[in-house]
Amino acid sequence: MEFSELIRTGRAQAKLLRGPEAPPLRGTLCVTGHHLLLSPGPQATSDLWLLLLRRVDSIEKRVSGDSGTITLRCKDLRVLQLDIEGVEATLDIARSIEALSSLESVITSFPFFYRPKGLRLGDAWHFHPPERYYKRVARETNAWRLSEVNEDFSLCPSYPRAVIVPRAVDDDALARCARFRQGGRFPVLSYHHAPSGTVLLRSSQPLTGPQKRRCAEDEELLRAALAGARPGARGFILDTRSAQAAKQARVTGGGTEAKAAYPGWKRLHRPLERGWPLQESFVRLVEACGDLEQSMDRWLSQLEACHWLAHVKEALSTACLAAQGVGREGACVLVHGAEGTDSTLLVTSLAQLILDPSSRTMAGFQELVEREWIQAGHPFQLRCAHSAFSHARPKHEAPTFLLFLDCVWQLGRQFPLSLEFGEGLLLALFEHAYASPFGTFLCSSEKERCLCEVRTRTHSLWSGLNQPKEQRKLRNPLYVPSPLAIWPSVELQTLRLWQGLFLRWIRPPEPSEVAWEKVWQIVTDKKTEGCEPTVSASEPRL
Repeated sequence: MEFSELIRTGRAQAKLLRGPEAPPLRGTLCVTGHHLLLSPGPQATSDLWLLLLRRVDSIEKRVSGDSGTITLRCKDLRVLQLDIEGVEATLDIARSIEALSSLESVITSFPFFYRPKGLRLGDAWHFHPPERYYKRVARETNAWRLSEVNEDFSLCPSYPRAVIVPRAVDDDALARCARFRQGGRFPVLSYHHAPSGTVLLRSSQPLTGPQKRRCAEDEELLRAALAGARPGARGFILDTRSAQAAKQARVTGGGTEAKAAYPGWKRLHRPLERGWPLQESFVRLVEACGDLEQSMDRWLSQLEACHWLAHVKEALSTACLAAQGVGREGACVLVHGAEGTDSTLLVTSLAQLILDPSSRTMAGFQELVEREWIQAGHPFQLRCAHSAFSHARPKHEAPTFLLFLDCVWQLGRQFPLSLEFGEGLLLALFEHAYASPFGTFLCSSEKERCLCEVRTRTHSLWSGLNQPKEQRKLRNPLYVPSPLAIWPSVELQTLRLWQGLFLRWIRPPEPSEVAWEKVWQIVTDKKTEGCEPTVSASEPRL
């Protein structure tokens, strides 16, 4: 189907209301295959206004007299209002936006047409291959190898082509392990902690079922993981489901690792919400933040009732537990839930931020997101199909990645000198995960990206974010490298609502932007004078 078939009206006169702090724009409204444009006209001082249609989460229309109003609620939590001249034009534009913003075909989405100046196709796609992290692991230990057993994605459709596995386990054994794990997600290395010699692993649940099946190769793989660590190392299996949920999973063929079959491993249950309950929490929080007329008591009641900060607390607590096992107790830790594509990745990526100083750099954090979320098979196409405003709420949608970004923001707030990147990068990742001109977050697995030729036909987000002109907005001017782990406080009293995201379009942005620029100016002046800022090993917490 051609885009032109979905555009009922090409243009109309309209007024755009962008929020309480922004002045209205008047001009000619145009609908294209991927964008909504408002041209203020030749006499206006403002620039062309542009909105990527994939950013529209829901649309409401109403008509009165000879005009109409369209309210657009966007995936980045903006609420826009268009006052349009003409009832027919209003209805036609609304139908066009509804049709174009909900196209399901990946290859007709804007990233396949986006050709920005200064960027070349193929740039930055090679920045974070699995081989790059393996080279780092290989410098630290020879107990692990890079296996290409999943070269054609036949073993596990949600894993990348290459994975890091124990050297003592051959590819035939890995194939049998894959058949014993849901979706073929057999245990693979997520992070090697050089100081202790132990590792963080991730997988999906074992398919033990009601008959309590076993797999000798799976048992051997986890024995090999312990053997490759320091002598006498023990292991923890961190299950992100409740004990009851894990037990019930046996009825449908899932289950847990039997204690007798995995000597040296101890199972711990730390249930984390995922799926619809997490999405509902996100929706209720956004609704509460958008109600500007409520009393203080009602606001506090709604904030508590949505449970979002409770989810942040549980995610950080579980990540701290995993990091403590690896970093402080010198144990190997395997993390999994059911599918291993949501809460599992949340825990392993946060644990690495706590333990690994390199993942707290700009380049290291980008590699972490690429390796632990995109290549590891988080189904972005499903989970981020809609944000908080859509009336259609399928069960497969969930803001797991947003929860991760919120937890990272909490780390940055508690340790303001420890992250090389700032809030700007986290906000950019949130926006691009839900709708982007770049191809990085397209599809739900590396297999799908290969079938759609994403790497050869679209631009990488990292190439855009790493442009020199973007760096000042994304980097933390107060960053001071430190080899120490960062252990966050997870008490609810120390956690904060992420105002920069959830109140972003409600409060005026200028004061925070001015403050950010002022900090940059101070730091730049200090460096120019040759006075580098110094801090103690124990960083202050805000």
